[in-house]
Amino acid sequence: MLERTRVAIIGAGPAGLLLSHLLHRHGIESVVLDSRTREQIETTIRAGILEQGTVEVLAGTGASDRVLTVGQKHEGIELRFGGEGHRVDFADMVGRAVWLYPQHEVLKDLIATRLAAGQDLRFGVTAERVEDAGTTRPRVLARDADGNVSEIEADVVVGADGSRGVTREAVAGTRGGYFREYPFAWFGILCEAPPSADELIYSNSPDGFALISQRSPTVQRMYFQCAPDTDPGAYSEDRLWEILQARVPGTTLREGRVFQRDVLRFRSFVTHEMRRGRVVLVGDAAHTVPPTGAKGMNLAVADVVLLTEALRALLLDKDGRLFDAFPETAQDRIWKAQHFSWWMTSMLHLQPGAAAFDRRRQLGELRTVVESGAGRAYLAEAYTGWPLPGREAILGY
Repeated sequence: MLERTRVAIIGAGPAGLLLSHLLHRHGIESVVLDSRTREQIETTIRAGILEQGTVEVLAGTGASDRVLTVGQKHEGIELRFGGEGHRVDFADMVGRAVWLYPQHEVLKDLIATRLAAGQDLRFGVTAERVEDAGTTRPRVLARDADGNVSEIEADVVVGADGSRGVTREAVAGTRGGYFREYPFAWFGILCEAPPSADELIYSNSPDGFALISQRSPTVQRMYFQCAPDTDPGAYSEDRLWEILQARVPGTTLREGRVFQRDVLRFRSFVTHEMRRGRVVLVGDAAHTVPPTGAKGMNLAVADVVLLTEALRALLLDKDGRLFDAFPETAQDRIWKAQHFSWWMTSMLHLQPGAAAFDRRRQLGELRTVVESGAGRAYLAEAYTGWPLPGREAILGY
């Protein structure tokens, strides 16, 4: 049976759920599909450093109250190199901050908000393909866990289904995109321990990079640079702590039981096409960045803020100009984020095969940043997030 909706959203991640929430505020109905169960979505632990603009959108639109009550406000980070720490003070440099609030907590808030509003969220439903993408009536063909097939016709289909979703193929086909794979990865652990520092530590050491992050007062997230093909089970727990401690000389880490470990590969990607007809891509479906600059989820939110206003104009005012311009407008920020992520990654990690010259140049770059007001201000501005176009329309001020 053919169903109808204004906007069909594939993917119940931060981008898809937030878009559904913001559209609802304009009276625009949507259907959200995701192949995962609600439990899987809410319990898959992901990083969560939120730019100030992201927090303002979540809190200011009623999508999340807990981001301000449970999330931890951070007004700086520490760059550690040469055995010394150098604090970059965000509040002093740009008057802004970031919040540490894991992505799965954001998803819990968004799901609860959408269900409380009586919205159509369909978990365990897999979008198998998108048809008629180039028309004004694209269709999503989906199948639930029992094998029942559904067909949803929409005014607009939004792909928020990640880098391996069906919408990227429907929009970009074989045209691909701009791609870079980095020659290293992060070995990540979750451990039961109190925080080792008040703020995040980004450490460049002779042994390689490490990030000392946080999750809660009792659970911490830490990473160290490794080879992309590293086996997550290759190290004993004692050896993991030895490696991490060696990467942050001058800081004594608070150790605890390691209960999760994984290897995160580094890739950058921007699709050649973000829109085809009435099918459009947002978030990881359109672009991915290495995690060093903490831009992944924030970039998805920026896409959604822009797209919300474009869809409001298209569907309520019958004005398609913002929708037509959306890919080009969104890519201004996408490429700024790609550059910042590449810059942080290149400045902090040891490159395989690097010569002594490369190492000394890298340390010179780090000193240039921390010893320059302009350098610290650029890092603070980019890390806390550039202004969000469309923010005023979303927040109503």
